[in-house]
Amino acid sequence: MQQALPDENEFNHLCQRAGLTSAEAASLISVSDRTAARYVSGEGRPTDLALRVLKDLADRRCAGKGPISFRFIDLFAGIGGLRIGFQGIGGHCVFTSEWDENAQKTYGLNFRDNHRLAGDVREYAENPDLIPEHDILLAGFPCQPFSIAGVSKKNALGRPHGFLCDTQGTLFFDTAQIIAHHRPAAFVLENVKNLESHDKGRTFATIINVLTNELGYNVQTRVISSEHWVPQRRERIFIVGFREPTDFDLKSLKLPGNGPKLGSILEPHDEVDPKYTLTPRLWEYLQAYKEKHNSKGNGFGYSLFGPDDVTRTLSARYYKDGSEILVAQPGKRPRRLTPLECARLMGFDRGDRRWKIPVSDTQAYRQFGNAVVVPVVEFLAEAMKPFIESALLRGAGRSLAAPVTVTRPDREPVSAHG
Repeated sequence: MQQALPDENEFNHLCQRAGLTSAEAASLISVSDRTAARYVSGEGRPTDLALRVLKDLADRRCAGKGPISFRFIDLFAGIGGLRIGFQGIGGHCVFTSEWDENAQKTYGLNFRDNHRLAGDVREYAENPDLIPEHDILLAGFPCQPFSIAGVSKKNALGRPHGFLCDTQGTLFFDTAQIIAHHRPAAFVLENVKNLESHDKGRTFATIINVLTNELGYNVQTRVISSEHWVPQRRERIFIVGFREPTDFDLKSLKLPGNGPKLGSILEPHDEVDPKYTLTPRLWEYLQAYKEKHNSKGNGFGYSLFGPDDVTRTLSARYYKDGSEILVAQPGKRPRRLTPLECARLMGFDRGDRRWKIPVSDTQAYRQFGNAVVVPVVEFLAEAMKPFIESALLRGAGRSLAAPVTVTRPDREPVSAHG
């Protein structure tokens, strides 16, 4: 931690680290502007308590690499896509929950100032006091129970899905219990587009009912495609809730124009390891598989893309054969995207941001396939920023709220305060 030099004016040093003018510092420590001017010139010295207040603010702002205007938590965090967007507008992450150990490795390496990472969120939902107070809750609750692929797999295995599932299907309700207990000023939830239509819309209706009628939030939803920011068509639904009424209008947000093409994120062809080129056997298999289904009128099979294209959705199964996004190599068999290219395709490695990948290719493909596209979240966070600030300024941030009961369809009502 940075320390003031012995002959340095400590008041000026802390103001500089905290990004405060002398007038702002005076207001913070409850002294007059004239007194603050004396501190600036070195003619006087603040009390130890005032210096501690300034130091605490400076430490928090330096840890977040920018002004800290609110605190947030990151549930089902994956590798931190939601966190990047809201940290970028001045938020400070105070709690992270992610059960997958490999995702924790990637998250921990890329957020070096991070707190200890929590595992399974369910133990925290049972005792929400274990989670620090916060203004914003972020949660990319698991997609599998609501995704087309997940539902089809569970049907084939004769297993329940959605809210009837004994494990992942109830994790939305754990999220709801944390919201009920802490009553954050706002939340952002993210999931697959198919959430809206799962179980003929009943799953989605239940979610919205819990958030709106049981928890009392002002809720809006919108499906947003990532192709405006990255060369990938990836549609995800965002559920935004404010505890108090606001003028925020998710549906009216104007998305950017045409986005980049695949060539913008590809590595130079002579720098790509040959191991990413499909083996003759796998390439023959994929071609035969596609021909077989084409003859039956099905659209199954591989998809081939060039530098001027926008790809399909990257999935967590990409490590198996890469068939949904194969990169054309004239005169050669096609290849998979490299993990670094996946990081770029998902917006993690972008501009001045360099993403570290400490895990195997298999784990990296799974992590990026399960992640959110970062620039989409950054766009949403920027749009929400003035409304978050307004909510906090008028006292709509952390508060001691009355207990709220969350009703589980398959259980007795449970009080979020125990």
